[in-house]
Order: sequence, then structure tokens, then C-alpha cells
Amino acid sequence: QVQLVESGGGLVQAGGSLRLSCAASGSIFSIDGMAWYRQAPGKQRELVATATSGGSTNYAESVKGRFTISRDNPKKTLYLQMNSLKPEDTGVYYCRYDTRYITYWGQGTQVTVSS
Repeated sequence: QVQLVESGGGLVQAGGSLRLSCAASGSIFSIDGMAWYRQAPGKQRELVATATSGGSTNYAESVKGRFTISRDNPKKTLYLQMNSLKPEDTGVYYCRYDTRYITYWGQGTQVTVSS
């Protein structure tokens, strides 16, 4: 059974940094896209950043220049380096892995940015 486990969330002051990780356990093969999403209280889940198997990355406008997504394919691990954090970055962050037939989601990790 495949599980994605996020870690690295926490409480940080505005302007600070956090690094999120998403590790896959179980048999998961041929991962195509990987992505980070977040959901703030009372809001819909939104896409934060994506990383394709070919190495391309894309970011939501609100995090461009502050967040960096990266992936370690042999380790099946996804990262999100978050710098210059703002209170509006607060939310639960989820990772998502896409294979040819199945999409996997992590359970989420809380990020809280205080002003």
C-alpha cells in the first residue's frame, strides 16, 4: 500500500523559512508529476507548485520567487523550500504524486506563519 507522508511543517514568524518534505512508502512506480497544494481555513485547496518528471517547475503567482520545489526521483521524495514566509501562506500543505493510472495524496502538514 502506497503512502505519502509530509513533514517539516510548523509555526514560524513572518519572514522565516521552512522546508517541507514528502516521502513515499510502498511500491510506487513511474511517477510523472509531483505537486504541492495548500488549503487555508475556509478556503479551497489551491495549487502551489508543480515539478514534472522532465524537470520543469511551475509556481502559483503568490509564491514565485519565494518557494522552490524539487524532487529526488531515486528516493521518491518531494521537497518545498519556503522562504520569506507571509501570514497568508498559512494552511495545510499536501503533496500529490501522479502516476499513469493513480493519483496519490499525502495527509497534509500544517504551516502557520505568525505576523
